[in-house]
Amino acid sequence: MKYILLSLLLTMGLFAGETMSIYDIKVKDIDGKELTLSKYKNRVMLIVNVASKCGYTGQYAGLEILHEKYSDKGLSILGFPCNQFLSQEPGTEEEIKNFCTSSFGVEFDMFSKIDVNGDNTHPLYVLLKESVGGFVTDGIKWNFTKFLVDRDGKIIERYAPSKTPQAIEADIQKLLFKKF
Repeated sequence: MKYILLSLLLTMGLFAGETMSIYDIKVKDIDGKELTLSKYKNRVMLIVNVASKCGYTGQYAGLEILHEKYSDKGLSILGFPCNQFLSQEPGTEEEIKNFCTSSFGVEFDMFSKIDVNGDNTHPLYVLLKESVGGFVTDGIKWNFTKFLVDRDGKIIERYAPSKTPQAIEADIQKLLFKKF
């Protein structure tokens, strides 16, 4: 409970006197290096909670296709392993990384395992769920839930796990190629 309250306070920026942006959130990459999401300023982000032993695991291939097609045009795909759904991501970060690269050729950015629900929800997912609620409840219901974030850090859309990466390609293109 203490962690949830702290996450909410940090997310809402109550310690700094201003609203925290997605770019202020700290994460650890798959190799354990801490960074903030400010690395992704001025890029469109597709944030996905992933798992290696899920019925949707094949979506890694679709995510990698989007990465290859649009990364040089401003798209960053961020994969956050999560073991909260039937223990479908039981491996270590090294095992996850090896699985993703050897099975799907994943080159998009992967991060350390996190919780997306419950008492230990990562602050990123507190913000994502607060910004774009889900159907019936705001909780993440399964692996491969996707959040689309525009170049200004605004969380635009949330997609159910069953929505394939290719099914949201048009939405990604709109954000990548919109005229200013």
